[in-house]
This record gives sequence, structure tokens and C-alpha cells, in this order.
Amino acid sequence: MPKTTTTTRFLLAGIAGLALSAGVASAQECTPKHQFTTVEAGTLTVAVTTYVPHSFVDDSGNMKGIDGDIAAEFAKRECLKVKAVAVDPAAAIQYVLSGQADITTGDWYRTAERAKVMSLSAPIYTDQMGIYSKEGFKNVSDLEGKQVGTVQGYLWVADLKAMLGGSLKLYPNSVNMQQDLSSGRIDVAVDGYSTGVVAAQKGALGDVKVNVAAPDERVKATKEAAQAAFPYSLNAKELGVALDAAIAEMHADGTIVTILKSYGLDGTAADTGAPRLVE
Repeated sequence: MPKTTTTTRFLLAGIAGLALSAGVASAQECTPKHQFTTVEAGTLTVAVTTYVPHSFVDDSGNMKGIDGDIAAEFAKRECLKVKAVAVDPAAAIQYVLSGQADITTGDWYRTAERAKVMSLSAPIYTDQMGIYSKEGFKNVSDLEGKQVGTVQGYLWVADLKAMLGGSLKLYPNSVNMQQDLSSGRIDVAVDGYSTGVVAAQKGALGDVKVNVAAPDERVKATKEAAQAAFPYSLNAKELGVALDAAIAEMHADGTIVTILKSYGLDGTAADTGAPRLVE
């Protein structure tokens, strides 16, 4: 090592001091907006289900999807790292209830039944009813006189059954329904709008167009679509306060609309209306 003069030593010490100060300042740049505890200090642990485009873990192990991006933005604003844990949808809620995760992602509806056992964040978006047709139908009235298919379990099934009677065919899943639509065994399909957008992006729908159903008094889900939220523990009240505040900010500054559009949706699902529970 070459000899160092006194002047050089002072200069080096000064530079080191400046670097240290810069490092401290950098570490202090992020100030959490709220105080709350998490499963792992300094980290938001998320039970991530696979439900594209809402929730999934990519090949690099990163949390993605609409829910994932919103959760990641929340973590960023609260100076938290993200720990994504890929889980089966059937186990996701239990991960939160058992204290293994702070929240879970996957288009979780705000339901009265779910609210009995856990807390639900403010609405992040709505799960809109979509109409799938080669004609590009947007109105519920367009379904009349057609052979219509939909998937069991959705909020709009009872209303469509009352309206269409025997013209409505129920399917156990979207794949079978889409196959019948493509082959002409049904004229129109009704499914989640986001599901259709993903299918269209993958080329699975051919010349079928997917549109958000226009509001119609006869089908309540077109006027009050189910609201999605982040489920969290009943005991994590401070976390809930922080989540709700961040979600309100992201609605106000357009972040949620931007995230929805980044996955091919039109952004209108961000207009959630007042918080409500599906009975």
C-alpha cells in the first residue's frame, strides 16, 4: 500500500463521513405513515393465490396481479418489504387467520359471512359482470331470446335465471362455457369481465368480444358488483387503518385505475361506491 499524507487521510475521512451521512439519510428517506405490527417486522407477508389477472407469483417469485400490485404499493408507502407466499386458494384465508400472513390476494369478496371471522379492507375494485359475444353485446336486454351460459356461484345467477328461465345454462367452470360459446352451442356467455380480458389476451376467445354489462335493474350485480378487498386478522386493527388510508389515497391519486388498465381492464372497476357486504 502506498504511503498516505496527512492531508490525504483527512480528505479520505471526510469522503467516508459524507458517504456515511448519505447512507443514513437514504435509510431515513422513507417514513412510515402509520404504526402497526406485521407478522414479520419490517415486512408485509402476503398469502398469494393464483387467479389471473388478480393475483399470482411470477417466475422470479414476485407478487403480481391487480391485487399484488396494489398490495406492493401499500408496502412501499409504509416502508415495508414484501414477502410473497404462494398458497392454494383453499388455504389462503387460513394463512391469515393463523397468523402466517398479514393479508391475502385473490379478488376476495367483501361478504357478510367472511366479515364474521376476519376483517376486510376498504374496497379496492369491483368484480364486474362481463358479457361475452361475437356481436359485442353490452346490455342485459341483449340476452333475451338467446341461449345464454354462465358459471355457477356468481352473484348474478339467480337474477339471470329469473329473467331467462330455461334459456340459461349453468357451467361448473369458465373453460367449459367458453368452449360451448366458441362452438356455437350457446349464443352468449356471462362471466367475470376480468376473466374474459385475460382469455382474450391469450387468444382463447377467437372473435368473441368481452364488455362490461351496462346497469340493469333486473340484475343487481350490474348495478352493485361485488367489491374486492384484502382480508386481514380481526386483531390487526392498526394494519386495517393503514390499509384503508392507503387504498383511499390510491383511489384519489389514480393508482388503482392505472393498475387496472395495466392488466387490460378499462379502469371503471375502480369506481367501487360506498363499502358494502355481499349477503
